[in-house]
Amino acid sequence: MVCWKIASLCFIICVVSHQVLSKSNTTKENHLPPCRACRNFVESFKSAVQIVTNKTKDGKQAQFVEITKKLCTEQSDKLCEELMAKYSDKLEEWWIEGKEKHPNVESFICIETFEVCCPDLHYGPDCKPCLGYPNNVCNNNGKCKGSGTRKGNGGCLCDRGYTGEFCDKCSESHYEAYKDDKKLICAECHLSCEGLCTKAGPKGCAKCKPGFIMDKDKGCLDINECAARKRPCTPLQFCVNTEGDYRCLDCDRSCAGCSGDGPDMCIDCATGYEKKDKMCVDSSEQRRQNFVWYSRYLTYLGLCISTCIILNKNIYIAAVIGMCVGVYITVSEQTSSPTQNLEQQLADEIVNALNI
Repeated sequence: MVCWKIASLCFIICVVSHQVLSKSNTTKENHLPPCRACRNFVESFKSAVQIVTNKTKDGKQAQFVEITKKLCTEQSDKLCEELMAKYSDKLEEWWIEGKEKHPNVESFICIETFEVCCPDLHYGPDCKPCLGYPNNVCNNNGKCKGSGTRKGNGGCLCDRGYTGEFCDKCSESHYEAYKDDKKLICAECHLSCEGLCTKAGPKGCAKCKPGFIMDKDKGCLDINECAARKRPCTPLQFCVNTEGDYRCLDCDRSCAGCSGDGPDMCIDCATGYEKKDKMCVDSSEQRRQNFVWYSRYLTYLGLCISTCIILNKNIYIAAVIGMCVGVYITVSEQTSSPTQNLEQQLADEIVNALNI
């Protein structure tokens, strides 16, 4: 009984959540800015026009009826239906007799007739031109606020690196890479600069960021924290210097202190590991390999002794057994050390490539 109640409660919560989300999405769609809503609707109208005109060659009136049937079929919000009721008469007028005079339906509906939009690079209730219109809006380094709508104040929203009312200055973290009467190009300061700079590279910095030091001839130089007397990392880590900073990375698990990455960079070996050929290897694995090595060669020795004993009894049988022992030893040696063979082969290939 309790499980049934819990299941029912979960189902109710899911249904309510779905309805709330659906209502929220619908509310967002229904509250698009007037210009955006108009342009979206006109785009839907143009899509419907293309579908209908490709399918039928009926008269304009019949075609318009088919076009209106295609609108608002994929949307459940009321906004499309409201715009359809609001714009349908003017759309029909444009479709039947206004296309030649007003070839752009979006301009005819949204800008000229219902005045919810402005032409591009115009803003506000009166569709005033943006600063620098038409060829130098915001010095070509920003966007006009409210461009294309009846909103906004026409001010400039500058691109990254530019500032000023007309986007005609470089921001603090940028410098003038090029400037003439018509054009300004601002480039980003070097990453070692803190704040202002006058030119490219570390020599252009007015002040260095933390992690860099000012040099009279070379500008801001990176401080190598890894070379400091006091180690910046723990004993089980090694230091990697980066521009303006450093990173501490963990040593290989075989190391008890290291100077870099990998078991060959260990200062001392961790418990359970031992040095072999300047590399820390697993002690238990090394012991196992030693045992296998001794066992293999003792087996070879036993086979050779057995062959010698048989030789005193029958030379022909001993010859056959000797050949078999030789083949066995050859195959055993080749299969017991495939890694060494592959490593040698790879080394030979690298040497050959370098010689080429």
